[in-house]
Amino acid sequence: MEETIPGAEAAQIPKQRGASLLDTAVRYAEERHWDVFPGTWPEVVDGVYRCSCGDAACPAPGAHPAGPDWAARATGGAAAVRRMWQRHPAASILLPTGRTFDAVSVPETAGFLALARMRRMELPLGPVTLTPDRRMEFFVLPGASAKVPDLVRRLGWAPSSLDLTVLGEGAYVAAPPTRFGSRGAVQWACRPTPANRWLPDAEELVPPLAYACGRDR
Repeated sequence: MEETIPGAEAAQIPKQRGASLLDTAVRYAEERHWDVFPGTWPEVVDGVYRCSCGDAACPAPGAHPAGPDWAARATGGAAAVRRMWQRHPAASILLPTGRTFDAVSVPETAGFLALARMRRMELPLGPVTLTPDRRMEFFVLPGASAKVPDLVRRLGWAPSSLDLTVLGEGAYVAAPPTRFGSRGAVQWACRPTPANRWLPDAEELVPPLAYACGRDR
């Protein structure tokens, strides 16, 4: 079952409650035209969650690429996505950044503060995830990684002084309902909808995000 944070809108991808990881991954490819690829998955061994990678100290159990070739395997083709999850039905759903979107990552407390401010300002919002590591990831147009440091400096902050990072080319995000072992699942803070198919530019979201991160220091 896909999880959503309390108070978020009820409808989300997938539309059917209890939809499988396979169905969800296909829907991301078909409805959002996102490239996706399967990652590792959590396993329960002697009552303890472990990552399928076999590392007992895995920092992201069940929620990271299964091999170094993940970027080449990522695809937006529904038939290819279906075949990959048929081979590994429990695999996490990972989305490469730097292609159809980048993601601006901030701490959860700053993210909720910024989200409230953005809604009051009626700023355009794309999808936003909330991870079990207490991070919020705001989807924006590709190219953000090149823009954000200068945007932050123009706002009067040194980029290194804020806990604000951009996931662009060569990185990835975990998509709902991917589970980080016993820590819980990735959730939607702002679900994908037809209204937010067109993503905002980082220039629109960085000011409230930087302000919130500055307050959160």
